Amino acid sequence: MNDSAPSLILTGGQVLTMDGDFTVAEGVAVHGRDIVAVGGDAEMRALAGPGTRVVELAGRTVLPGINDSHLHGAAYGMTKPPFALDVGHPAVGSITDIATAVERAVSEARPGEWIVGLGWDAGYLAECLADARRFPHRLDLDAVAPENPVCLTHFSSHLVWVNSAALRRCGIGPASAPPPGGVIDTDPDGEPTGILREAAQELVQAELPSPTVAQRRQAIQGVVRELHSRGITSYTEPGLGPGGATSFFGGLSTDNWTAYADLAASGDLQARVSVLLLPAPMGGSADDVRKGLAELRRPASADPRLLNAIGVKIFADGVPPNRTAWMREPYADGGHGALCVHGESPALQVDELFEMIRVAHEAGFQLGVHVTGDLAIDTVVDAFLAADAAVPRPDARHYVIHGDFVGADSLAKLASRGYGVNMNPAIKWTISDLMDEVVGAERSAYQWPVRSALDAGVTVCASSDAPITEPDWRQGVAAMMLRESKASGRPSGPEQCVPLAEALRAYTVHPARQDFAEDWKGTVEVGKVADLCVLDRPLLDLDPHAITDAEVDLTVFDGRVVHER
Repeated sequence: MNDSAPSLILTGGQVLTMDGDFTVAEGVAVHGRDIVAVGGDAEMRALAGPGTRVVELAGRTVLPGINDSHLHGAAYGMTKPPFALDVGHPAVGSITDIATAVERAVSEARPGEWIVGLGWDAGYLAECLADARRFPHRLDLDAVAPENPVCLTHFSSHLVWVNSAALRRCGIGPASAPPPGGVIDTDPDGEPTGILREAAQELVQAELPSPTVAQRRQAIQGVVRELHSRGITSYTEPGLGPGGATSFFGGLSTDNWTAYADLAASGDLQARVSVLLLPAPMGGSADDVRKGLAELRRPASADPRLLNAIGVKIFADGVPPNRTAWMREPYADGGHGALCVHGESPALQVDELFEMIRVAHEAGFQLGVHVTGDLAIDTVVDAFLAADAAVPRPDARHYVIHGDFVGADSLAKLASRGYGVNMNPAIKWTISDLMDEVVGAERSAYQWPVRSALDAGVTVCASSDAPITEPDWRQGVAAMMLRESKASGRPSGPEQCVPLAEALRAYTVHPARQDFAEDWKGTVEVGKVADLCVLDRPLLDLDPHAITDAEVDLTVFDGRVVHER
């Protein structure tokens, strides 16, 4: 037997190598963990030995393993049973549906046991659609859960809806003050409505029962299996550390960093996970960043090609649907939003944000900053440049996370330093109609300006932000090509559309660069790791509307077939 023969050959198809020339080959050969040949069908067949598995593609597409470059893997795992109820669209379509799901959970729960769920969106609830002033209220949940505390997290993860029992359990009443960067919604009489926004969520989330590390490992492994079925072999876990201690089920907590390290050490982590450490919570300070980084340690035994903490995440502002993104021009119904960092005034908050970014930059980390409003983005980008001017780092690869309303000036500054932006096309697809009412049609059409970013020379990564949306990169690719609304199907900023090659690069080679890993993953080239995704049809010249119908037939991770349909 020829031990040098490939262990696996995929041939007779459309191999989109994603190299700089967007080369299309017919086949790819794998030996061990690496790609050893890429080329024509006859060339690939000639390499086969007695022990080689040859997969006949029959015109199907091969891509590099997909890299979802902003996916809360541990948190996503905990949004699923047995951890949480699914109260998102299309599972529910009304407040009544949600109440029914909660009532069913109460009937199966112990007295006083927490009922938790995730995914609701007022933009898809019948009662809210019928009456624009109607919003979920604690009384909706009190009717079916008078004694069991209920916490339902919004699809954006930037607000929660709770009942009166949860407010009592957490000591929240009419006189309660929210933490910095948080909002407690109240009725005209001053009573809490049960809606807690941004940092105020922590008042409830800190009381939720915490899964064990073993349960966290189980949740992560379940997510990885799902990702394999979607052709995803790499992802960025964007925020794990003490700053996430009070997140939903501690989904962003240090406990999950520990769970990942345990899986890597035991050889049970079957994905490539880049981690942004989360030293400070939303509403945090530079001192929180210093203290949090001092507490965090990188696992010395982990293979850095499997688990690597390369960056630090900081929260700069909120999100536009909640009117908490910091905007230059007011929202359609008033207000500008704000930064969500420590400080008694906007000027002091800007100073604090500059210091938080400087501390992480000087510590040698890549920075990924959650920032969505145009004024907040300009502030973050200027802070990047100020930190680099103080301590020059020629290849820091900082990036803005989301960057919803990034403008031309900030794009030029990002490009000048080789910094990037990580956008979420499936969220654009999901909320574009809603955003017309929030920021007006013109700003809504511009939101997530992928074409403008690429034209400016900025590296654009695309991601799901799961559990905010499903980790479906096919929907993301289609959304980048079409810029259509999920609800109405109408175009939303069609001038920001990009072609197939650019959309695919945002899920492959560009995230590899974000990971400092473009030398060894992200393309189908000789010498790269054998992470591959096989679709059931040829992708080139496919109508963009049909991309979401493509099925993943085969996923190869580290040279091994880990999913086969």
